[in-house]
Amino acid sequence: MLASQLINTGFPAVNLFDKAILALSLMDEYDVMHLPVLSEEKYAGIISKDDLLDMDESALLASAEISLQKISVKGDEHLVTALKLMADNELSLLPVVNEQSELTGVISSKELLRMVSRFVGNEDKGGIIVLESDKRNFSFGEISRLVETNDAYITQLNTHTEGDTGLLVITLKINRIEISDIIATFQRYEYIVRFYFGQEEYANELKENYNHLISYLNM
Repeated sequence: MLASQLINTGFPAVNLFDKAILALSLMDEYDVMHLPVLSEEKYAGIISKDDLLDMDESALLASAEISLQKISVKGDEHLVTALKLMADNELSLLPVVNEQSELTGVISSKELLRMVSRFVGNEDKGGIIVLESDKRNFSFGEISRLVETNDAYITQLNTHTEGDTGLLVITLKINRIEISDIIATFQRYEYIVRFYFGQEEYANELKENYNHLISYLNM
């Protein structure tokens, strides 16, 4: 998914020769903490509400030019690039520019969050299994094979390395909710299962037996 697919072209921008009060008013109206700033129709940077609150309301934004962050993304860059920039800089929106440094629109944090949720498959039903592994032992092929031996398949796989342990944490989204047999397979092959979220066949059987017992005692 590209940045151009998330873009909002109807979002306002301010000019270096606009007053701080205008920028603050637009931030309140659009419920954001940042705005893109233009200089002679070119993207000059992004200004934050915190910077504006330190200024006189009648001051021109040009007086705060040194505070402008030169942060932007191109339309043909990937979703994860936009996500990293927004997270690293704590932005409420991210300007999108073209090769001529012209502003083509913005990506809002709300829209980005919604699309990231789709990107990681949250809209698809299924169970989640979190494994841990040494980097040298990680094999996508083997993990996929073990899942497929239980008549299931992986719909999403994400990994990250823990800073304190150096271990690789592998998060799997499986195409079905009932995952007890898949968990048992991983454990049989000596994978460490940290967490899992889904339905357990044995838990369902236990509940059913419990309900039968309660029914019998109430007779």
